[in-house]
Amino acid sequence: MGHLKSTELPESLVQPAGFDREPRRSGGRAWIWILGVVVVLGFTYWYFHSARGGAAVAALGGAAGGHGGPGDGGFNPDQIVPVVVSTATRGDLPVFFNGLGTVTAYNTVTVRSRVDGQIVKINFTEGQMVREGESLVEIDPRPYQVQLEQAEGQLAKDEAQLRDVQVDYDRYQQLFKAGVIPKQQVDTQLAQVGQFTGSIKADQASIDSAKLQITYSHITAPISGRVGLRLVDVGNIVHATDTNGLLVITQLQPIAVIFSLPQDQLSQVIGKLHGAGPLPVEAYDRDDTTKIATGKLLTIDNQIDTTTGTYKLKAVFGNEKDDLFPNQFVNVHLLVDTKHNVTIVPATAIARGPQGTYVYLTQKDSRVKIQPVTVTLNSGNSVAIGKGLRAGDTVVIDGQDKLQDGSRIDARTASGASVAQAQGAGNSDSGSSSSADASTGSNSTDQPSKSQAAHKDAER
Repeated sequence: MGHLKSTELPESLVQPAGFDREPRRSGGRAWIWILGVVVVLGFTYWYFHSARGGAAVAALGGAAGGHGGPGDGGFNPDQIVPVVVSTATRGDLPVFFNGLGTVTAYNTVTVRSRVDGQIVKINFTEGQMVREGESLVEIDPRPYQVQLEQAEGQLAKDEAQLRDVQVDYDRYQQLFKAGVIPKQQVDTQLAQVGQFTGSIKADQASIDSAKLQITYSHITAPISGRVGLRLVDVGNIVHATDTNGLLVITQLQPIAVIFSLPQDQLSQVIGKLHGAGPLPVEAYDRDDTTKIATGKLLTIDNQIDTTTGTYKLKAVFGNEKDDLFPNQFVNVHLLVDTKHNVTIVPATAIARGPQGTYVYLTQKDSRVKIQPVTVTLNSGNSVAIGKGLRAGDTVVIDGQDKLQDGSRIDARTASGASVAQAQGAGNSDSGSSSSADASTGSNSTDQPSKSQAAHKDAER
């Protein structure tokens, strides 16, 4: 067979179905789409960052009723924001170290019986305050009274025998001097005298032991304190070897508090403790709002807890009114220093931003401005300001999240009174003249109209 020419091949083999004579230019079309998307994105970015776009966004924010942050186009300078304000003062700021503490009894005693016997009387009531030496429990003393009488009888017998051998010894000495008896017999009689002398001493010890057992039968309070729930009742047989006691006494006056502080504060506390003497300590309730009692630092533990990085301290409180109770949880404030003549504002007035700490300072036109400040000390709910404020300046302490630089405010004090009312009350208390009272009254009458106008502006 001869070779076939290409022109003689079937059409289906030369150009199969779905085969294009010229390749498609898909790459060119993709670049066109990418270029179009870039153009659209660039136009959108330019639009919303131009003046017209910012106005559109501001209009959209105002229609939505939202409140933007600083620099937001939705800020309305005429909107009145209700806030709580406070006045910066000049004075002394105490420096406290705060820790968590647990109240513990200054002394705790578990009273146990030191003799065996039956309880015949209980002389206390549960929860009673007892003093040292008061009778608490009485154990039947009759067995020990019998032992005492037996020891006394034995003592009388041995004393009589001692007198007999003593007389014989004196007689033997005279006979020995006369040469009637040998020296050995005299020495033997002297030994008998010594034996009965020793028996008398043992009898006296038995008497003292019996008397001591009788004394132990009357159990008294070893310390002054509060009696807990009794652990035994009348009629029970108790032993000196019992593991459980008869009752527990806790000393509550004075009382102690064990609390912890971070190890970074140890050097400062030790320095103040050695230099200034006992440091004042205040105990607050669980919410850390109400002061319960005031005491003094007693001592510091001899080691740091490596698991928590803290060290323990022990403070003592007089607790005359029983405000503290064992195992009670308290917040402890340890006074370590006092900064004098500093500008003080509440800690809630301080706000923080990228540029540092600042406050919202109120102005005479019922507006606020952002005032950068330097905080030199934080102590509880107050801070000391180094730069940025002066005594008498009014700052916002609540409602800062709705404020911006230049916002209008409706300022009120923490008690709920408006600033204008507080100032009016202060003027009336200072005994101002009648003309000043009249001017104050006119200002007060003008205040509602100003307030109504402000509300109308806000509604607009």
